[in-house]
Amino acid sequence: MGRLILTFVLVIIAVALLWFGYTLLMGKLQGNRGKTSNRRLRKISIPGEPQTCPVCSTKLDEGEVVRSLAFPSLTGGKDRFMHIKGCIYCLNGEFDRICPVCGHTLRDIEVLVCRLFERPHRSHVHVLGCTYCRGV
Repeated sequence: MGRLILTFVLVIIAVALLWFGYTLLMGKLQGNRGKTSNRRLRKISIPGEPQTCPVCSTKLDEGEVVRSLAFPSLTGGKDRFMHIKGCIYCLNGEFDRICPVCGHTLRDIEVLVCRLFERPHRSHVHVLGCTYCRGV
């Protein structure tokens, strides 16, 4: 009876270690998934992180910017509408331009419709959708 319990405990420990190793390995490999360019590997980041393109979710390097257009406030408040076209990588066609709201692949003339909330230290952008799902 004692050997049966010992064997059962060792099997549970082995399964737990295999699961831990699998999730650790797959987590590392998942960051390298996606399209690659000749120039560099795509650095995927979490949407909403600073210095991330909201259109293709590519982590931008220092000095790289997202092409956008902010309109004047209609009510005189601190929030206004904004259109985002994308970063240099998705505008050049290296990566797919995808709407984070509906998942639609954006064409060259389509943009993301956003709200820009201006704050004293750092502004906040809230993506409402693309011209396809917003019907603009």
